[in-house]
Amino acid sequence: MALKRTAAVNHVGREVASSIPAEADGVFGLAETGDHGLDGELSRIWPRAVVHLGVRSNDAHTLYAVAIARSLLAAHPGAEAGVVLPAIMLHDIGWSRVPAAEVLEAIAPGGGRPDLVLLHEKEGARLAEGILAEAGVPPERAARIVEIIDGHDSRREAISVEDAIVKDADKVWRLTPHGIDTVMDWFGLDRGQALRLCSSRVHAHLFTDAAKALARGLAAIESANLWPERAALELGDVGPAA
Repeated sequence: MALKRTAAVNHVGREVASSIPAEADGVFGLAETGDHGLDGELSRIWPRAVVHLGVRSNDAHTLYAVAIARSLLAAHPGAEAGVVLPAIMLHDIGWSRVPAAEVLEAIAPGGGRPDLVLLHEKEGARLAEGILAEAGVPPERAARIVEIIDGHDSRREAISVEDAIVKDADKVWRLTPHGIDTVMDWFGLDRGQALRLCSSRVHAHLFTDAAKALARGLAAIESANLWPERAALELGDVGPAA
């Protein structure tokens, strides 16, 4: 679904936009403020990454995961953004080396192909080495980024706070509106089924308290979307029973 970027109507009937602050806590990457989401090193990495992200909405997933990781960094001032953000930007590029017809079988409910998960990690690490070198990332930092990518799904424990944030940002995306929408179409699920699947694969597998709180909040919003009272608002059926 396309994002709603402009208002369809102005119910208050007067201009209020001039009273909106130019900056607000927790908001970043707005073109109108000159603070673009991807700049500097990330702006050099992204064009090299996106050509490998055309599988199962990984391009949009990656941008959302980068934003989530950036928000988690605010709760972990000791973590190195220069490791976290390139790692989350490149974490799924290896899916481009998995046969397209088999990609979803790797993570399908009731099945799964761990061998394909490992393949995408290994291929992602290999591709990332070249991309990071082309983008001018110093070798020592590049090695830490590649180490995170090679094991971001299969490795059960986090090897560093940076690894924990990458793992958490990747998983929390599943509970965003885009994540739920995407998972529904991956497996032919209704919204409730997708929410239960994603919740079962997220909450118990997060490392940071910030990610745990964010995931609970997103799941709560999606739960409310499924309430019959919320559905009634869409239908305009909110009056008292006859």
